[in-house]
Amino acid sequence: MSEAPDNVASAMVRLNEPAPDFTQASTDGPLSLSQFRGRWVVLFSHPADFTPVCTTEFLGFADRFEQFEQRGVQLIGLSVDSVHSHIAWMKNIEQNFGVEVKFPILADLDMKVANLYGMIQPGASATAAVRAVFVIDPEGILRAMIYYPLTTGRNMDEIVRLIDALQLNTEHGLATPANWTPGEACIVPPPATKAGADRRPDEGYDTVDWYFSRTPQPA
Repeated sequence: MSEAPDNVASAMVRLNEPAPDFTQASTDGPLSLSQFRGRWVVLFSHPADFTPVCTTEFLGFADRFEQFEQRGVQLIGLSVDSVHSHIAWMKNIEQNFGVEVKFPILADLDMKVANLYGMIQPGASATAAVRAVFVIDPEGILRAMIYYPLTTGRNMDEIVRLIDALQLNTEHGLATPANWTPGEACIVPPPATKAGADRRPDEGYDTVDWYFSRTPQPA
């Protein structure tokens, strides 16, 4: 992973390539992406502290904190606000809603990380990060990313489901169908050769056709 330059144009990171490293101030002190190698990471941005939709999202992430921990996932929040603003907002959330935010929030005042990851979308806002989610695997590879408009809060259950699907794929090489939830049948990748296609009906899967086979989720 390489450090972001001081002046970096907003770019689009790409799936299945190394996630760019960074070192930035956070509510837990200086934080680098590379320090979490060996763990899954969900890096997510929000437009601004002390805003209603963002507050509901942080309540959602905080409510599912243990679910992410059980999956070996490190949550990292980010906005272009300062560390002091983040701390004040975290304390405000705890005071008003009785919920403790247990994960760090990056202070990206110089927009270095936001630009590095394409979180600044000028059509939405030139001064605030949109609602972006980046899922990075233990090897530091970007495995998924989702962008939401400023007006629409994220679905935390979908992010947890996405983690489950990616971890299943990593461990067992299986894909997941539309609307899959843990415990349901998975998709077996189709054969890459004619000989493989000829063998597929006899391989013990629930096969509709050579390219479409399902199998129970491994225990």
